[in-house]
Amino acid sequence: MDVPFKDKSGRQKTAATEAQSQQVQYTLGEQIGFYLRQANQRHVAIFASLMAERLTTTQWAALVRLQDLQPCSQGNLGRETAMDMATIKGVVDRLVKRGLVHTAPDATDARRLVLTLTPEGEATVARNLSVALQISQETLSTLTLAERMMLMELLQKIC
Repeated sequence: MDVPFKDKSGRQKTAATEAQSQQVQYTLGEQIGFYLRQANQRHVAIFASLMAERLTTTQWAALVRLQDLQPCSQGNLGRETAMDMATIKGVVDRLVKRGLVHTAPDATDARRLVLTLTPEGEATVARNLSVALQISQETLSTLTLAERMMLMELLQKIC
């Protein structure tokens, strides 16, 4: 049974009529998520076309951030790269399998894994830094310098 209620103007509505009203007002092409997803798809396509090491965007993020933080726990690396625990575990497992990351038990907490880059992981980051910068430049190539700065500032603000 649909229970009636009064909206802000005092008109009586039901949840069903309110949902219909909201549905009519929702236009996909006017939603931020629609454009964020398209921008991400464009960036990922550029990344895949230019990154020669068969790395994903999440693997690259993990490698670069780990280089800055190492030694680092897997959980901390997940937080630092904005990945949930399941995602960072999968990313780290694949990087370990490729010989780019080394794991060891934490000396103070056996439940925690400590991560470091292997020499091949270090070399992979070094080889691809200029490519990664090129990917960022290509992703933002349709924007002016001022627009690039504004976009970065606004994205940081909503994150």
